[in-house]
Amino acid sequence: MTSQYMGDYYYQDSMMETIKGSKIKFEKILNTFKTIDLSCNKFQGEIPECIGNLNSIRGLNLSHNYLTGHIPLSFRNLNMLESLDLSSNKLSGRIPQELTSLTFLEVLNLSENHLIGFIPQGNQFETFENDSYYENPGLCGFPSSKRCTIDGVLEPS
Repeated sequence: MTSQYMGDYYYQDSMMETIKGSKIKFEKILNTFKTIDLSCNKFQGEIPECIGNLNSIRGLNLSHNYLTGHIPLSFRNLNMLESLDLSSNKLSGRIPQELTSLTFLEVLNLSENHLIGFIPQGNQFETFENDSYYENPGLCGFPSSKRCTIDGVLEPS
């Protein structure tokens, strides 16, 4: 009897991973894998856009690394995502408005980065409290106490 677990039903896609300087190609990835926790790994550089292709994951934790650059727009494709933690990195730029389309998102932590501009509004983003954005002095708008002007520049208090 052939087990479906080992068949094509549960495995799809492929990826290249570099471990200790050696490149390893995984021909098929288990598609029932739902949570990725890569926190506290001293990762550097930008978050790869291809993470947005992992549209069946439920949780993504990239916190406590040295990630830079913007939050990828491809994250809008993570339509099953329930938890996103990008805290304690060096991310910059704006929070993409497109993330408000993640209607399953229950937990968001973008604290301790260098994000700027309006905090997006709509859907699940209406439920997140200020601690989701803590220590991002360039962010403004609800739920932050800092007000924004129309162009995203902070108004004087």
